[in-house]
Amino acid sequence: MNPIFFALLFIGLVILFSSFFTVKQQTAVVIERFGKFLSIRNSGLQLKLPIVDRIAGRVNLRIQQLDVIIETQTKDNVFIKMKVSVQFKVVQENVYEAFYKLEYPHDQITAYVFDVVRAEVPKLILDDVFVRKDDIAIAVKRELNEAMMAYGYDIINTLVTDIDPDIQVKNAMNRINAAEREKTAAMFESDAQRIRIVAKAKAEAESKKLQGKGIADQRREIAKGLVESVEVLNNVGINSQEASALIVITQHYDTLQAIGADTNSNLILLPNSPQAASDMLNNMVTSFTASSIMGEQMKNQPKRVKNRENKTSMDYNPSDTSNPEEPKK
Repeated sequence: MNPIFFALLFIGLVILFSSFFTVKQQTAVVIERFGKFLSIRNSGLQLKLPIVDRIAGRVNLRIQQLDVIIETQTKDNVFIKMKVSVQFKVVQENVYEAFYKLEYPHDQITAYVFDVVRAEVPKLILDDVFVRKDDIAIAVKRELNEAMMAYGYDIINTLVTDIDPDIQVKNAMNRINAAEREKTAAMFESDAQRIRIVAKAKAEAESKKLQGKGIADQRREIAKGLVESVEVLNNVGINSQEASALIVITQHYDTLQAIGADTNSNLILLPNSPQAASDMLNNMVTSFTASSIMGEQMKNQPKRVKNRENKTSMDYNPSDTSNPEEPKK
């Protein structure tokens, strides 16, 4: 066989196989002929003229994500770092614009993100940046859509995924938060203390009330018992004074017995003779008698003063010339 034939056959096979190429799913291929745009080929097996046509480039049609980290300043002069994630894709009908009009799409998107973020964030204080991060993302998406649609790119979504203030600002914010929580805890503790004090005061008031009622009932029953005791003694021929003396002496010895029954008692009752009980009874009778006399005198005194005043007003008549006693000048 002629070697030239084998060489031509080999070259022919290479040219034949080079005429076929495949395009992956969600990918577009740009074909040029002698350096001029010819066509756009989609996924599948494709054919081009060898040597004449060439593959100028492949364009990815899947959704892509670009993370942009920006350092900017807030309205209250706090420097923060923000991470903005931009999700975009090339519109299949605009592959020509995406391939020929824009050479570095990532750089273009990054520049627009920087421009929008540094225009929006300085209008807000740090707290509002955290609260209104969605508004910032919407503003970025709006500006990017208007700018990138002309180049065949569609902005799917923009997300503010991270807001990172300076470490000193973080520490200050944590201290403020801790102070606020301590203040709230102190308020709750003071309220609890006030509730405990009020509840304790109410309990003490109720206890005093019940204690006073018990003492009053006790004294009432004691008085009833004394009355019954005096009546029993009167029935056996003992007068009221003797009965009272007997009851006082009995209670005196009952008190001494109660004191002696307690081994830990430090109370000393002086004097503790029977005569002391009799003296105490006499003193009580004397004081009751004196109180009764003073009470009677105080009741009668206003009437006497009133009668004296009426008598004076009736006896004295300045127009009566027959009055032997003239008022002194």
